[in-house]
Amino acid sequence: MKIHENILSAVGHTPMVRLNKMVGQGDATVLVKCEFMNPGASIKDRMAVHIIDRAERDGLLKPGGTIVENTSGNTGMGVALAAAVRGYRCIFTMPDKMSMEKINRLKAVGAQVIVTPTNVPADSPKSYYETAKRIARETPNSFYLNQYHNPENIRAHYLTTGPEIWEETDGKLDYFVAGLGTGGTMSGAGKFFKEQKPSVVNVGVDPIGSVYEGYFRTGKLIEPHVYKVEGIGEDMLCKAMDFSVLDDIRQVDDKQSFLAARRLAREEGIFAGGSSGSAVHVAVQLAKEVGRGKIIVTLLPDSGTSYVSKFYSDEWMRDNGFLEDRAGTVRDLLRTGKRTVIYAKPGDRIDKVVEQMRHHGISQMPVIDADGTATGMIHEYDLLNALIAGTHKLADPIDPIVAPLQGVVTLDASINVLREVFAQDNVAVVKDGQEVVAILTKIDLIEHLAERMS
Repeated sequence: MKIHENILSAVGHTPMVRLNKMVGQGDATVLVKCEFMNPGASIKDRMAVHIIDRAERDGLLKPGGTIVENTSGNTGMGVALAAAVRGYRCIFTMPDKMSMEKINRLKAVGAQVIVTPTNVPADSPKSYYETAKRIARETPNSFYLNQYHNPENIRAHYLTTGPEIWEETDGKLDYFVAGLGTGGTMSGAGKFFKEQKPSVVNVGVDPIGSVYEGYFRTGKLIEPHVYKVEGIGEDMLCKAMDFSVLDDIRQVDDKQSFLAARRLAREEGIFAGGSSGSAVHVAVQLAKEVGRGKIIVTLLPDSGTSYVSKFYSDEWMRDNGFLEDRAGTVRDLLRTGKRTVIYAKPGDRIDKVVEQMRHHGISQMPVIDADGTATGMIHEYDLLNALIAGTHKLADPIDPIVAPLQGVVTLDASINVLREVFAQDNVAVVKDGQEVVAILTKIDLIEHLAERMS
């Protein structure tokens, strides 16, 4: 008889499935690894069990102890299952943007859940990170899992996720696509793939509003802002994120993520979460770019059961402007979907860029690399500050003062999103894939609305 001694030994060895209807005949093969079929319904089971095993071996987690962690829900579920089997108490902190299904699941398996504000800085005493740390300090015989900065998070995926995918594909994968949250999955599995086959291209997926994509391209942090997709993206850098294994990061917005997840359910029969939609959106986009003959593997981190009241609800989607958007989209505003954009390139001299800004009457320019990917933005006030401070001369290259792209929107984003962007940034940067196709200002939106009203 093949019997598991307890539910924890059932973690891992999830099925790999080929996408059919979402991928065109001339596109690369896209394979999805169904991590929502773990016992706790997410990929986080792997990391949770591994870290708890290690903490027990190292004497950091003792019998009768309390496990404390900040979680978006999935890590908490994996930890709670292990705690139930091994007799630990759990206390979790969660941001208030997380679904009630996630909160109630944790309570159902005996965990205590403390909900904290989402829209506060990571270092705020009210954030779910700092609240968890405080509870761990104040609770006797406690163990703080610390998934965001624990190197064992990376090792869990290096030892399990990577080798499983390698075996299932006979080592024939060409691209690995994964959402970036703590960074542990990409850092661990991505490192394993690079060691086995250096030509594998590791592509991270980051929601617009998170800090990862901008930091990857410029080494600088943007000012993060709130997005609705759960489980990926960060407002801080995590020690579990090893940028050295990454070849590229692609951005997605909420609408792209949720529509892709809904297509997964309705066209492929795969009921997965919003971050799964994020990863699939990028994987399908990449499949069109690289074409037939390549194999792309991506991960579906969690189940759609946690989001029935959210993006699987038509009413919720309409209320949030993701379905039948009467306000129109950015594509509607642009009409053609593209405007002439004046670019700078890495290595351009400051005086050349200043002259282009003066000639075209603009105050910022996207910076693009050789393959057309937008890597950042050069702003008039950054140039001015550098020259006044005397840290740079007119003949110097612009590279040290290039800032990450902020205010990014996609062509299919609701015009309502532009209002939110303009509240934080002076301009909106419109991207179609990796290309910047337009820079929009407040007056562009005003003129568009005035035309519609007339």
